[in-house]
Amino acid sequence: MPIFLRTAMAGAMLSTVLLAGAPMASAQEPFRIGAVLPFSGAFGVLGQNMRRGVDLAIEERGSKVLDRQIEVIWEDSETKPQVAVQKTSRLLAAGIDTLFGAASSGETIAMMPLAASSKVPHLVTMSADDRITGQHKTRYTFRTSNNLGMENVLVADQIKADGLKKVYGVAADVGTTREGWYHIRSLISENGVEIVGEDFPPIGSKDYAVIVDKILKSGADAVVFVGAGNDTIGFLKQSHEVGLGEKARIMGPVLIDETIAKAVGPGTVGVMSALRYHATLDNPENKRFVEAYRAKYGESPDWVAGEAYDGISWWLDVVEQTGSDDPEAWINAFAQSTRSNSIEGEKSMRACDHQAAQGGIWGEGAKSGDDYGMTVTRLLPSTDVFVDCE
Repeated sequence: MPIFLRTAMAGAMLSTVLLAGAPMASAQEPFRIGAVLPFSGAFGVLGQNMRRGVDLAIEERGSKVLDRQIEVIWEDSETKPQVAVQKTSRLLAAGIDTLFGAASSGETIAMMPLAASSKVPHLVTMSADDRITGQHKTRYTFRTSNNLGMENVLVADQIKADGLKKVYGVAADVGTTREGWYHIRSLISENGVEIVGEDFPPIGSKDYAVIVDKILKSGADAVVFVGAGNDTIGFLKQSHEVGLGEKARIMGPVLIDETIAKAVGPGTVGVMSALRYHATLDNPENKRFVEAYRAKYGESPDWVAGEAYDGISWWLDVVEQTGSDDPEAWINAFAQSTRSNSIEGEKSMRACDHQAAQGGIWGEGAKSGDDYGMTVTRLLPSTDVFVDCE
């Protein structure tokens, strides 16, 4: 074969290969979200419901952002910080566009420096420890849900609104809950409230009889309980058995939600608590979300599902609006963003600490038919529950 013919054929073959490969070269890479959530361990049920909220949010936008297919890689933290670190490191090494999670504050704080060193945006929709957007804040981590400080302010504000003058504090004997009570104590003491007693039972306590008896004898007109999970259930059930709620208002920062209310039963009625989200919030966006969630999952969303849905929706909307594939552009835009169509009302991201400023929600335990749950009783503007960044 003449050399010129061989050359022409080779050129034609090369052109065919390049043309065939062109669509592959221009195809967009998936937008990968690495989600580290507890699907087992103490917070396992929370991780499952957070995933529901994320799945629905992604489904509603056609599973795309920036014309890229959204791919979520789910990892189980087992509710253990060391496991969360291992799973986060694996995701970052594989290459992700956004890190999501975790549930407990210990897990989240352990994940934060990894995201920062890899310069990957990190979205938090549940963990409430003040250090996440305070002492340990980074350029790459954003929280779209409550922090503990605002929830403590809600408790203090309710005590003031009800004109309560004598308060007994009970907090599980661990750092976060002790610090929460100390913050509340300082806030209400400034308003002239008398602290008539305080106790710090070990986490996982089964018997609160001695503490409840001390409260009854103290003359307290309010009890602030700072705890969670089974500790809350045990305390409220035993308080109900002796009628403590008839003599003193029982309240706390995120003391009860729908799940705890159902577990406590009659002892829920009249107990007051800060809430992070509630399915009955009266705004068009939340009504639409609740309807869609019920259609997909057959039940109303709990607060972790609502917060996860709202946070990831906000983040993806801002990423879309940048029109850029540069994570630094996403971060700059999100730090200045406001979400007017949040299912909780308007939220604004604070550039100073990457904490979403939002209104406070206060609720009270009630019976509805044969079941027990929460009723929203007060909504406070963000200016009443957040202090300016230092």
